[in-house]
Amino acid sequence: RKGWLSKGMRCVANKPDVFIAHDENPMDVLGIGANMVKALRYWLQAVGVTKEADKGKRTQSFTDLGQLIYENDTYIEELGTLHLLQYRLASQATEATAWYFFFNEFSMSEFSREDFVAALQKYIKMRDGETEYALRSLNDDFQCIINTYLPRYKSGSARVSPENNIDCPFGELGLIDILNKRKKTYKKSILASDSLNPYVVLAIIVDNALERKEISLNELLNAPCNIGKVLNLDSITMLDALYSIEKLGLIKINRTAGLDVINLLEEIDFLECVKRFYASIAEQGQENIR
Repeated sequence: RKGWLSKGMRCVANKPDVFIAHDENPMDVLGIGANMVKALRYWLQAVGVTKEADKGKRTQSFTDLGQLIYENDTYIEELGTLHLLQYRLASQATEATAWYFFFNEFSMSEFSREDFVAALQKYIKMRDGETEYALRSLNDDFQCIINTYLPRYKSGSARVSPENNIDCPFGELGLIDILNKRKKTYKKSILASDSLNPYVVLAIIVDNALERKEISLNELLNAPCNIGKVLNLDSITMLDALYSIEKLGLIKINRTAGLDVINLLEEIDFLECVKRFYASIAEQGQENIR
């Protein structure tokens, strides 16, 4: 729900053992119910802002990305922050398998619950063999994905109060829309290129580049966890986003002699891109004040 991630980050910053503390009830500290405490603990890690030790006391601490978000956008108001969290979530092949599958492996752009669950069943069977799983959990995952990205005012017929914050902040990304409400079919939506910050897009690219300086456009568009998959981009939107990065002098797009590649022109890593994103936001804010 809106506000929960920022609430969780603030509580982790003040009390790293907030989810396991014996001296204070986590429900009282966080102001949410027992099941929601467990859910928040999971989602903070699934979107890549906190981590827990594998052994010993299971206190939470910020990841490097989480620290930058907490310092620069505590209340998660920037669309670019949501894009970064979406990237981390959609890359969680183990911890958020249904989300990873939906964005990286599920090829249908228009689909129903039945389409998704059948495809996910095949994927899990190919990946894990005869591992037992409950079919109900796959249906629940589908509904959770829909609820994550589709605002309630679109999915429900009842009037929704403006004060109701049950919507997930990821609904602002516009990655899923209703195709046919009566038939209960949905579609993946292509993001508008002007909604993408060039530093955020570059952060995802360099995180997948593994120190390579040349990456094919096909890889950027179709490789798991890269910009085309995790952000639902088509080739036109992706090229628009790449041109905006090229204008910053950080990449060179080379489409001569059938190469269709980009060349990274600067030694820059994921976290440095994120830092520049927040610096550019702060700079823009100062210009608006002037």
